[in-house]
Amino acid sequence: MNKIMRMIQDAKEYSFHFIGKFYKWGGDDPSGFDCSGFVIEVLKSVGILPKKGDWTAHGLYSTFKEFTVKTPEAGCLALWWNSSGTKIIHVEFCIDEYRTIGASGGGSSTTNLEAAILQNAFIKIRPINYSRVGKVVFVNPFLSEI
Repeated sequence: MNKIMRMIQDAKEYSFHFIGKFYKWGGDDPSGFDCSGFVIEVLKSVGILPKKGDWTAHGLYSTFKEFTVKTPEAGCLALWWNSSGTKIIHVEFCIDEYRTIGASGGGSSTTNLEAAILQNAFIKIRPINYSRVGKVVFVNPFLSEI
């Protein structure tokens, strides 16, 4: 297995450890993640991200947009635009060409465990949903390592 494939496999395996952890707005550690906080944790676990940067969903897109791909595959980021197509508002990690893992279901009011439970907001695996608000785009941050 080449280095990039190994990194993708390691990132996938690491991401699975967080299934069921609760969503927390602005969260970036295992006590609670929001969408970008979770993806950042996964990418940092394999050394993809530099130590500093704008690691919001839109910041991740800006960092890796030169690695846009037409179809998803394991290791890609699925990023959703807002309804007006002006800003990326959500990000998840592709575990294969059909499914993502991500922190979803919450929002700015999801700041504690009770709110997350009420909103069914946690890290979960889902089929890639192209009908979600806005358009989805895929970038492959692992291509930056080639």
